[in-house]
This record gives sequence, C-alpha cells and structure tokens, in this order.
Amino acid sequence: MKDYIRERAVEAADYLIAHRCTVRAVADAFCVSKSTAHKDLAERLPHIDPERYRAIAVILSNNWQERYIRGGEATRNKYLS
Repeated sequence: MKDYIRERAVEAADYLIAHRCTVRAVADAFCVSKSTAHKDLAERLPHIDPERYRAIAVILSNNWQERYIRGGEATRNKYLS
C-alpha cells in the first residue's frame, strides 16, 4: 500500500473521531468519493492501525443504525419545503 493512502486513511479516521460525522462528510472533507472513504476506513485501517479502527467502528455502527432516521428526516424536509 502506498504511503499517501496510509496517511489518508489515518487522517480520515482522526477526522471521523473528532467530528463524529458520516462517511459522506469525511469524503467531502478529503475530496474523495464515498466509496474510497469507506474503503479507507473499513478495509484499510484495520491493517494499518487496529486500535484506531476500533474507535471508529463504534461511530460507523452508530451511523449504520441511524441511517433510516436520517433518510426519513430528509424526506420530511423535502416535502415541507
């Protein structure tokens, strides 16, 4: 794995931990696609830094559980405006 990919994965994890945001927000912050951000966080990070991965796994799990709520709010806001 190239060094810049390792650095991006670690920086993305730190950003996710600091801001407790979604993968989409991380992707926007680092100007990469959502798929790349997810691959960095979910697949590459466990091999690079397992301890940091355990910290973000909790946030990713929470985001996974809240996705239906976010979708419902987005639809409600769409029809209210």
